[in-house]
Amino acid sequence: MIEDKNQSRTSLSELGEFGLIKHLTQNFKVQQATTVKGVGDDAAVVEVKDKQVLVTTDLLVEGVHFDLSYMPLKHLGYKAVMVNLSDVYAMNGNASQITVSIAVSNRFPLEAIEELYEGIYLACKTYNVDLVGGDTTSSTKGLLISITAIGEAKAENIVYRNTAKPNDLLVVTGDLGAAYLGLQVLEREKQVFEVNPNSQPDLTDYSYLVERQLKPEARKDIVKLLHDLKVKPTSMIDISDGLSSEILHICDQSKVGCNLYEEKIPLDPQVISTCEEFDLNSTTIALSGGEDYELLFTISQDDFSKIKGNPHLTVIGHIIDESQGANLITRAGQQVKLTAQGWNGLKS
Repeated sequence: MIEDKNQSRTSLSELGEFGLIKHLTQNFKVQQATTVKGVGDDAAVVEVKDKQVLVTTDLLVEGVHFDLSYMPLKHLGYKAVMVNLSDVYAMNGNASQITVSIAVSNRFPLEAIEELYEGIYLACKTYNVDLVGGDTTSSTKGLLISITAIGEAKAENIVYRNTAKPNDLLVVTGDLGAAYLGLQVLEREKQVFEVNPNSQPDLTDYSYLVERQLKPEARKDIVKLLHDLKVKPTSMIDISDGLSSEILHICDQSKVGCNLYEEKIPLDPQVISTCEEFDLNSTTIALSGGEDYELLFTISQDDFSKIKGNPHLTVIGHIIDESQGANLITRAGQQVKLTAQGWNGLKS
């Protein structure tokens, strides 16, 4: 959190745009057979036979999506890739390539951008995807990162949001709410630091929450798990904007309703204890927090026996007729209308 004033700084202008791109991408090696041509030409060349191509893009803006006072640049690079890969996995596909475009102000030296690309490199290496292009330009207001992820899947394996059916089971991976609470912890420590710059944060009791915020992992493993279990979801979406928002997306696009059971929502013990500390309702955090990058999907009841007892998957509800609405069934058995209160990137 404390900036080292003695770091060496190399001005980006010394390299120029093409020199910068060459410098930052020199360690990226092609890992995918479908990558015919990566960085270094007017366009990347990707060859895909007998499969459908998946393309998704996300833009991250300093001051809107991240705060560099507590977000290390290496973590930011890694997370920016995860945000996009998660969308590919939410289609039941496999990610294969990314492009990275950045806009940077002159307050960032080369060493800072190298750190950002170290995170991008680690993500590419860990998830077996190729960096095949992008763009760099200057910015008058901080740092902007735009990443496009390219993936592939057989047509019969792709899962959409608009194909859930009444009586399907509602399933979620992992646990929810930790990323949002990690952000609250970091924001609190930032305020303490601003008052007393000599204070050093002790995040030991919040390690899981902070990691979920700063270094989330996209659920590539779930795509393989479902394939191995011979389960094809009837609909799927990733949880980036909060559980309630994502459930409502599925309900709206599939023209169905749902019953979500509060007692079934998976919560990590650190989430529960931190909610008590911050005087927050854990269900509200799980429903509206966002940035968990877990997968939410529906399956036929016929497939329940295949996922029953799996530690990565939790059945949290079921799909009902559209006329019955989207509902939260509380622990007390009350039925409450489900509302979307998650992240809105355009809210002022």
